[in-house]
Amino acid sequence: MPAADNLVIGDDGLSRPPWAAVDPLLRDYYDTEWGMPIRDEQGVYERISLEGFQAGLSWATILRKRPAFRVAFAGFDPEAVARFTEDDVQRLLQDAGIVRNRLKIKATITNAQATLRLRDEGGLAEFVWSFQPESTPVPLSHADVPTQSPESIALSKALRKKGFAFVGPTTMFALMEAIGMVDTHVVGSHRRGSSGVWPQPGTR
Repeated sequence: MPAADNLVIGDDGLSRPPWAAVDPLLRDYYDTEWGMPIRDEQGVYERISLEGFQAGLSWATILRKRPAFRVAFAGFDPEAVARFTEDDVQRLLQDAGIVRNRLKIKATITNAQATLRLRDEGGLAEFVWSFQPESTPVPLSHADVPTQSPESIALSKALRKKGFAFVGPTTMFALMEAIGMVDTHVVGSHRRGSSGVWPQPGTR
């Protein structure tokens, strides 16, 4: 299978998509985190929260603010965040280190509470991963990468029924990419197939 022609060869000789080739923060995130399996409750809850905050913004903005988000939301410990009150909402609205959006802040608290309820059904991570598709995209260019899928639509609907907010199909597809449920690394990228979930480059 031919490699994509829109990858950028870095000074280390490795191929990356343009979005991950320039900014050192994004490059490190791409090389070490994005697309690697996350299967624990706290990890999945954090990424659902950050993907929700990212809606309408760039991922670079969220990534730069991630340390402040972690401080503001108690390390994304769902038990701690579930106890947040309106006083905490007001505190967070004054925190310049995060995205100060009331609806997104409230959704993060709501989602923590919903996460705790899911423990009776096996937990958030197991619930989310139950929507893993049977195959993964094989994009030859960034234009080939989908923004949602039947599975992300189904996951969105299921999470909404469980009381989650800011979990639309596009946001949930981004979550699936981030935690390794699908591999949308462009063919030819040095990260294609690196998660172990879809071990063969070009898996269909």
